[in-house]
Amino acid sequence: MKIGQLAAATDTPVETIRYYERAGLLPTAPRTEGNYRDYAESHVQRLSFIRHCRALDMALDEIRTLLQFQDAPGGDCGGVNALLDAHIGHVAQRIRELRALERQLKALRSQCQAAQATGDCGILKSLAEEPLPAVQARRRHVHGVH
Repeated sequence: MKIGQLAAATDTPVETIRYYERAGLLPTAPRTEGNYRDYAESHVQRLSFIRHCRALDMALDEIRTLLQFQDAPGGDCGGVNALLDAHIGHVAQRIRELRALERQLKALRSQCQAAQATGDCGILKSLAEEPLPAVQARRRHVHGVH
């Protein structure tokens, strides 16, 4: 199948497929005599796996590791469990950070109770004059891969 067919079969933009190939997550497809990429069902399955992992907000390095485990079906899956446990911890941390952000936004929102001239807006004044409590820097569990 051509790249457009793979894209349709997996609901994945063509550019994303090319990116996953460059990143080494998806094997490069052989070329036809007409120089078109010729994808197989194995590409559909692998790309579907990658997309499912991305839907679970896994980083590319995490997916790469899971693919290595998948490519070695006789191996021990203890590493898979450890990776997922670590990912769950990252998600829990992000939830805590998002709850803190929500509290800060609600406190900011409480600065302006009714529509009024923007020059009198408590939210805008708070943003301009008062430093907000430090928001923990968003920490990505694997930098630069999201």
